[in-house]
Amino acid sequence: MSLTITMVIILLLIGLASGMLSGLIGVGGGIFIVPALVFFLAFQQKQAQGNSLGILLLPVGILAAWNYYKAGYIDIRLVLLVSLGFVVGGYFGSKLALSLPDAIVKKIFAIVMIVVALKLLFIDKDKKQDNTKPVINKTGQTKI
Repeated sequence: MSLTITMVIILLLIGLASGMLSGLIGVGGGIFIVPALVFFLAFQQKQAQGNSLGILLLPVGILAAWNYYKAGYIDIRLVLLVSLGFVVGGYFGSKLALSLPDAIVKKIFAIVMIVVALKLLFIDKDKKQDNTKPVINKTGQTKI
């Protein structure tokens, strides 16, 4: 997979939004990064999950991320770009959350959960299952 300027911008925005959500309401990885990679960049579910784990690698997801990496589902460049946005977004999201009343933060969390649940239940369409594994070459680039 080659990284275009547009893709780099999308990845940074995914990281920024994920970091903001993480700092604001304690979510970001599976609840935002995975659906964002699938929706905005047409990733397969395993690719999205593997890269999400790679982004959130240390320390909790290291063994799971290692398995996805060995299976060819992690692109290190993607992980680094989204992580950069996540760090910045996490800082600003936490600042925002700390400035808001608890009741508002709780409502934001609930709305995010409802929106994600509704999307998963009613909007996502079943996509044809593709069991081909991407191949990662020596430079870390993914070829599908």
